[in-house]
Formats: sequence, C-alpha cells, structure tokens
Amino acid sequence: RPTTQHARRVLMLEGCVQPGLSPNTNAATARVLDRLGIGVTPIREAGCCGAVDYHLNAQEAGLNRARQNIDAWWPAIEAGAEAIVQTASGCGAFVKDYGHLLAGDPAYASKAARVSALAKDLVEVLQGEALEKLQVRAQQRLAFHCPCTLQHAQKLGGAVESVLSRLGFGLTAVPDGHLCCGSAGTYSLTQPELSRQLRDNKLNALESGQPDAIVTANIGCQTHLDGAGRTPVRHWIELVEEAME
Repeated sequence: RPTTQHARRVLMLEGCVQPGLSPNTNAATARVLDRLGIGVTPIREAGCCGAVDYHLNAQEAGLNRARQNIDAWWPAIEAGAEAIVQTASGCGAFVKDYGHLLAGDPAYASKAARVSALAKDLVEVLQGEALEKLQVRAQQRLAFHCPCTLQHAQKLGGAVESVLSRLGFGLTAVPDGHLCCGSAGTYSLTQPELSRQLRDNKLNALESGQPDAIVTANIGCQTHLDGAGRTPVRHWIELVEEAME
C-alpha cells in the first residue's frame, strides 16, 4: 500500500471477511485514494463491524464490536480524519447506524453519532473528487450489481454507475436491478436453495448485456455471485485501479 503522507487522511474499515476472500479490494482502494491525494490511516485494532452478530440475534455482541471500533478509531478522529471509508456496503450500512443503535448508551452515544456522521461508502468519497487525476483508461464493458445495502439501506443507487461512467467504463443494462442476489448477509447459509435460485436469476440479468466483467460493492454479494463460476465478479474499485495509467 502507498506510504505517501497526505494532508487529507481517512480511516478505512478493513472488515473481517473481505481481507481473507478479496484482499486486493482495500489495497486497491488505498492506491486510488493515494492518487487523489488522500491517505489511509491504518487502524489495526478495528475489526468486524458487528452486523453479522447483530442480525443473528446476538445484539449485545454486535454492539460490543461497534464499541470496540469506536474506541479504536477515536484517536484518529480527534486528530482530524475526514471520513471512515467502507468498501463493503453491508458493513457501511451498519456503521452508519452506530449512532442510532448506541443512542441509549451514555458512554458511547455522542461518539457513535460522530462515527456514523463520518462513515462513507467509498463511492461517496470518489463522487466528489476530480476523477481525471486517476488517469483511467477504461476499455471494459461492465455490469454493476448494486447491493441491497447500497441502494436500499444507504440510498446510493446509481452512485457507482455514475462514477464508472465518468471514468469512461461502458455499462450494460441490468434488468430488475432492484432485486437481491440471494446473499443477504447469512441468508445464503441459512437458506441455500432459495439463495441459489436468487443468485442464478441475478446472474442471468447481469449477463444479459454480455459484459466483460461483473462488478459490485459488497463482499457478500461478490463471493456469492462469483461462486457460481460464471462471469467473474469483482469489486468495482479493483477494475478502476487496474485501469489507471
């Protein structure tokens, strides 16, 4: 990862699943942000966002993970970090909810609200930047799968597509883009048959425009769709980074 020091600094949630299943995603993010003059401050003590625990009815365990992350990030926040970037939209949706979830905790309420205010999906950072600095030479036609946690929870439907278009990538039409791919957190584990049906339907839609690759913004969707062994599925930032000159 880049070691250049920039005046602008952000934090990045590394996550728990993504570093093992798609380790290049966060590294590519750091390289893209570096080109834009934004440095990533590593916070090794931050870990899982807590979403999986919380949604599997282990709410207190999930909230404890949130508290641990807040404690880990807080010194860097006080030092002026301008955002907490998430590259997995499922994590991002949950971190943005820390303020609500911990509103009744006197020790963490104000800090949690501050963290939620700073939490941004990667696309929210890039859409406000001068993207010509990236010097992207885009030659691929992509189909973008917009995760439910990006378009419904975070209300960022169309944001990634807009950034990719600005960078020169061709985008194929995706019928029924509002529908779930079947990953849905742990749904692919607890309801495998239905999950596979949703996955195959989604892949049929994504492949209908004959893209060179499928891209998405959430590690759960990515691994679930890619597990079918059809058109390769990657995080969109990796293709952006590879296209930089």
